[in-house]
Amino acid sequence: MKEYQEKQVGLPENAFRPLKQGEEYEPILKPDKIYPEVNTWSVTWGVLMAVLFSAAAAYLGLKVGQVFEAAIPITIIAIGLSSATKRKNALGENVIIQSIGACSGVIVAGAIFTLPALYILKAKYPEMTVSFMEMFISSLLGGILGILFLIPFRKYFVKDNHGKYPFPEATASTQVLVSGEKKGGQAKPLLIAGLIGGLYDFIVAAFGWWNENFTTRVCDWGVMLADKAKVVLKINTGAAVLGLGYIIGLKYAAIICAGSLLVWLIIVPGMNLFFGDQVLNMWNPAITQTISEMSPEQIFAEYAKSIGIGGIAMAGIIGIVKSWKIIKGAVKLAAKEMGGKKAEKIVPRTQKDLPMTIIAFGAIFTLLLVLLFFYFDVMHRNILHTIVAILLVAVISFLFTTVAANAIAIVGTNPVSGMTLMTLILASVIMVAVGLKGTSGMIAALVMGGVVCTALSMAGGFITDLKIGYWIGTTPAKQETWKFLGTLVSAATVGGVIMILDKTYGFTSGALVAPQANAMAAVIDPLMNGVGAPWLLYGIGAVMAIVLTLLKVPALPFALGMFIPLNLNLPLLVGGAVQWYVSSRDKDQKVNKNRNEKGTLLASGFIAGGALLGVVSAGLKFAGIDFYHAEWQNNPWSEVISFIAYIFLITWLIRSSMKIKNNR
Repeated sequence: MKEYQEKQVGLPENAFRPLKQGEEYEPILKPDKIYPEVNTWSVTWGVLMAVLFSAAAAYLGLKVGQVFEAAIPITIIAIGLSSATKRKNALGENVIIQSIGACSGVIVAGAIFTLPALYILKAKYPEMTVSFMEMFISSLLGGILGILFLIPFRKYFVKDNHGKYPFPEATASTQVLVSGEKKGGQAKPLLIAGLIGGLYDFIVAAFGWWNENFTTRVCDWGVMLADKAKVVLKINTGAAVLGLGYIIGLKYAAIICAGSLLVWLIIVPGMNLFFGDQVLNMWNPAITQTISEMSPEQIFAEYAKSIGIGGIAMAGIIGIVKSWKIIKGAVKLAAKEMGGKKAEKIVPRTQKDLPMTIIAFGAIFTLLLVLLFFYFDVMHRNILHTIVAILLVAVISFLFTTVAANAIAIVGTNPVSGMTLMTLILASVIMVAVGLKGTSGMIAALVMGGVVCTALSMAGGFITDLKIGYWIGTTPAKQETWKFLGTLVSAATVGGVIMILDKTYGFTSGALVAPQANAMAAVIDPLMNGVGAPWLLYGIGAVMAIVLTLLKVPALPFALGMFIPLNLNLPLLVGGAVQWYVSSRDKDQKVNKNRNEKGTLLASGFIAGGALLGVVSAGLKFAGIDFYHAEWQNNPWSEVISFIAYIFLITWLIRSSMKIKNNR
């Protein structure tokens, strides 16, 4: 322990490059030594982080359709806490805090992409019932499956392919942990940015001092353009969304925004131009308006968004095809481990996983619990429906686990929404074929989708935690064990937050966009009611995804941009542009790198602060405390003030990011 205390902490030179033949990676914490990892301090703070960030991530994800990754903010907070309390040798403890707390983001992503669709459909079909236990159990069991299915593949992704995958989020978190162990001063800019971004978004959400969007409808010609040509541009001026754009970066923000601009500037106006005098209600009999009588937002919701759904589904299929060799190799590795093949006699502490017998038994037991949950609650004691459902959930969750882990390892983005959409479509078609349809079928398909979505989300997120642990040298078995506690806490929290947000705002009022859940509801409804789904629109989106892939353009972010509203995509582009500007102004690349790292901290603060205080504002409204100036929002000057405030926010982010210590 003394050796560790006296040694200057830093990642080895071979941390980020492939190992040469016979070369071993030597982590910071030595494999043959025991370090503080799991104790009352790390578990307590890990659980608290899971609760807080689950609430924050659920609010932000339902509001803007993007779930921020909690790993970096939690890591920085953990460092700040250990520094403030002067804890020694806190590196291992901070990894455990981060690993438990990071359950928040992945469980939330799995839950809010599917389960709010139950409330969305309930508004249309009042006979549907939604309970906290259904949301809690589906999130909990899905998260546990994701953990258990991923562990056999840990060595493949983390150790065997060391240096071959970039692991962008794990890299950032590890660098923060290591720099925090050196000097521990990075929490201050995060807290300042969190306070600024949180108060900024809180003023908008709780008081409505200015509009949260700036649109071209702010002037008369913009209103005329929207009414006549169906062309409208919108941008959300919130701090949290700006921070998301910064972290996503210019490349992917531009691709997402390109998909959105294609829809809003070409497809929506084009439909008005060519089909303006027609009533296109073959996919929704409730439509009685002609295209020209609809607003741009209605055209987007009823038609254009379905093209995006088709694109997402096809992008997921393409991802599986591309990753087939990886899936095959990972399955072989898992089969070898589960086949009882003797492991090495002496396994280093840094390579000890939970025993494979526990993993196998745990997976079987969890699937048995899922089966019982389906049989007694979701499928109303129908054996055929239950067997079909459990087979679908088990096979899809296991096969797509490696796809999710591979996506995170390469680009840091998990295409879980696209894979879940495919699951829902497949589940709906099969369940209808075996006789389950109507509202009961909708509930069944969405709960099945919730289990699968959470499992895949957990698998993708957990591989990040395990890579961080590998670089630093913590014990994988401890991370794996305590991940279950984080899953339990996060599942309970997100279920409660979804119920509160539904009662406060509702998911059909427009206050909470919930784009993924709306997409899921749009897919399920026609399939379960015998109404023809918009297969033509899905097909157009699928063809576009294929063409984009052939052109070497990432199809998934482009398709996501097509069904997430434009006002939530344009600020991603602004944030990405700020990131590019901050990281490219100096001739010295080291200066650019340091500026970008500080900008990432500030952007993380915007995200965490805006989301957390967003939950506070929702809680105030839920308690009947409402100071919101609703009438002022209809005044064009509220948008003008919004734009001015946004410019000040961007300026502060740029200037603060550029201010770094001169290390030249």
